Amino acid sequence: MHNMNTTYTPVAKGFHWLMAVLILGALALGLYMHDLPLSPQKLQLYSWHKWMGVTVFVLVWLRLAWRVTHRPPPPPNTLTPRMKRLAYAGHALLYGLMVVIPLSGWLMSSAKGFQTVWFGVVPIPDLIGRDRDMGDLLQAVHKAFTVVLMLTLAGHIAAALWHHFVLKDDTLRRIR
Repeated sequence: MHNMNTTYTPVAKGFHWLMAVLILGALALGLYMHDLPLSPQKLQLYSWHKWMGVTVFVLVWLRLAWRVTHRPPPPPNTLTPRMKRLAYAGHALLYGLMVVIPLSGWLMSSAKGFQTVWFGVVPIPDLIGRDRDMGDLLQAVHKAFTVVLMLTLAGHIAAALWHHFVLKDDTLRRIR
């Protein structure tokens, strides 16, 4: 019933769900580890959080390249022009946040003097030198963008469920 004109490609679906798991995992880990006392466990959790962030940062560029070369299906007919604009804006915001949140974390780690070593193997170069005040500012920026991400994700998930259960269109099935 669903041909390639109405569903996303398997690669696009894979990117969507892999990044959803990574982003939700990084969010949960970030919220959990933030108030822990300094310990080897906390440092390990920070490493994992940073690994997830670097992975999201790499994947978002691959995902954007895929999206540019493989057009997504058109929106369902159930969407009004206003809903289409909101959906487009929400997706654009999500893509932007998938770039700026890992980037702000990377900059923050650099400024605070904590180099990221991706999966404990690949050292990621610091983007800026050590600067405590800049690190604190970047930490606030990272947190603020994360709050925007949580609100945007809540809206994204609510819209998908609304489409599925209220409008009963194929919006959610197209990305499964």
